[in-house]
This record gives sequence, structure tokens and C-alpha cells, in this order.
Amino acid sequence: MTTLSERVSQSAFDGSRLRVILLLDLYDGAQNEFLEAYEHMRNQVASTPGHISDQLCQSIENPSQWLITSEWESAPPFLAWVNSEEHVATVQPLHNCVRDTRSLRFSVLRETGVGFENPPEAARGRLQAAPRLGDGIVRHALTFTVKPGTEEMVAKILADYDSPQARVDENTRLRRTSLFMHGNRVVRAVEIEGDLMAALRHVSRQPEVRAVEEAINPYLEQDRDLSDPDSARMFFTRAALPTVHHVTAGRHAAADVQRHALFYQAKEGCGMALAQLLAGQDEEAAEDAASPVESSTIFSRDDVVVRLLEVNGPLDAHPAQAIGIGDDRKAAVLDRLLESGPSGLPTNDREAARFLARAEMDLITDRRSTES
Repeated sequence: MTTLSERVSQSAFDGSRLRVILLLDLYDGAQNEFLEAYEHMRNQVASTPGHISDQLCQSIENPSQWLITSEWESAPPFLAWVNSEEHVATVQPLHNCVRDTRSLRFSVLRETGVGFENPPEAARGRLQAAPRLGDGIVRHALTFTVKPGTEEMVAKILADYDSPQARVDENTRLRRTSLFMHGNRVVRAVEIEGDLMAALRHVSRQPEVRAVEEAINPYLEQDRDLSDPDSARMFFTRAALPTVHHVTAGRHAAADVQRHALFYQAKEGCGMALAQLLAGQDEEAAEDAASPVESSTIFSRDDVVVRLLEVNGPLDAHPAQAIGIGDDRKAAVLDRLLESGPSGLPTNDREAARFLARAEMDLITDRRSTES
């Protein structure tokens, strides 16, 4: 008998305050240049909606190690800023000073200390209500576009490669990689145990992966040179498609579900609102014993939203649930948030099925690791 998993829910939309920690290792002699770049960055982020405060700290043991912490009213305004072109331009001067970085994001669950009984108005964001139940897996995605007309060639290249070694180190390994296309857009979703950045660096160094990346370079809409650290950093910064929500219902065994991905193009400035709408609907579906959706992972950046689903049975058996709309009100909101709403509001199963057929991405490859 197959054992089913527990309910898992991880979300950027619970409204709790966010603490962001950025660990930096500077090049020798770069401290003054770094401080100038930091002052510029600090002044820029101070005016960003949702930002509360930040601190710059230097290690008392190793002067090349620095720490930037910032506090935000909630995760969505931070994610909107960190994934923007404005952020890319703001942090560009830091690249000449920093040897290595690591970014960590935490919601605030408890706090103590002087002043917390009566915090300033700007710091009165909600605390996380309760610890989240995770499953030990980090989910992330990358997205980029290729030149129109080259989709078939790119799909063949991406489908035909040797999987890299799954084991990164004693604490980190690749579990699964799924690659989808929607028109000329490519989305690569990865599941990792352990350290995400260590895994991404490991993958980027593997000869199998480097050969594929080099093969698709001529077809990319945005030029890149992965042999140039600055060019590679800029490309992967822009390609990042972070997870903003994940829920697993725990009703179906892994062998009984199939993986699908849906693509949503939001109106300008509406990407986070669209992701939040879909996240709320997926939380409701996870409580519905009749829902065929076993799990949903929502990735969002700017106005691009991708919803990765594990579904029991055919995807189009329950098209409204597959799309992420539970009633007419949510369907109306979805229609307002989508760029040029497909062919009007999906008000019945037939219209929902047509909507679903346009939104579904083509699965190019889906590979699980068999290494322990």
C-alpha cells in the first residue's frame, strides 16, 4: 500500500513581515567601492513601497564578510522589487566588489526586545501566524524566450541531453527537472534538496548542461555569454522565476498524478495580484476532497505567472479547477488581471476547456533523480 504525503503549504501571501538577509564576501581592497555602491542602493530601496528598514553589518572575525538585512511589510512588495529591472540596475555596481553572495528570505514568526510592545507604525506588519509545514524540497524556475520560428529546434535541443549528476554534496541533490515551452517561452522548473544556489552552480558547471546552453545560445532573444561572469549573472538574474506559493493536498500517491504547467500573461503591473488569486484558489482546492489537483506550485516574475500542477486524471476533466477559478466571481477577477483576456470570460466548461488548451504549456522533458 502506498503512503500518501502530509498537507504542505508554503506561501508568500500570508501577509507576515519579511526579513531578508544578504550574505556577501568582498574582494580584497573593494570595501570603499562597496560602501559607495551600498549607499546608492540604500537610497534607492528606501523609497520602495513596503520597505521598512535595512542594516549593513561587517564581520568581527573576517573583514571581507558583510551582511545586509532588510525588513519589509510583507513578501509581495519585496518580490516585486527584487525581480524588477530597477533592482537589476541598482545592484549592478555591487558586482565589481563582491566575490560571492547568498540571499535568504524569512517571514517573522516571533520577536522580543525593547520597543516591540509598541513598535513604530511602519513596523507593525503582521507576524506569521504559525510555523509552516514543508517537505524538505526547494522549488525554483528559470524562464527565457527564444526567437520566433526556432521553437521546434530549441525543443529538440532541450529534450536531447544527458542528465547531470544529481548529487551536489552530502547535503544537496537534484530531485527533479521539468522543462516546458509555451510559444517561444521556455520554463525550466527544478526541485532540490538542500542549498538552491549550490545546486544551481553545480548544474551550470556540468559539461552536459553547458553543451545544451551553448547549443541554444544562437536562438535566444536576449544575448548572453555564459563564459563571462557578468553576462551569466545578468542573464540568470533576469531569468529567475521564483516560487511564490506551493500547496500539496496529500490525497494522491505520486504514481497516480501527472505533471502539467499553465502559462498566464498578466496585464502590466498585475502579475503578483494574479499569482495571489491563483494561490488562494489552490488553497481552497487543497481542502476539497473532490479536487483532482494534488499539488500546485506558482512561479511569478513581473507579469509572467506559471502554475505547475500535479493532477489525478486528465487535466481537462475539470477545466475550471485546472485553470484555478472556483466560481464566477473569481473568473471575473481572473479575466480583469489577464492580458487581453483570451476570448472572453470562461463562464462554462466549454469555454474553460478552450482557455485551458491555450494556457497549457508543452512538456519537453521531465526527469527525476534516481540517486540516493
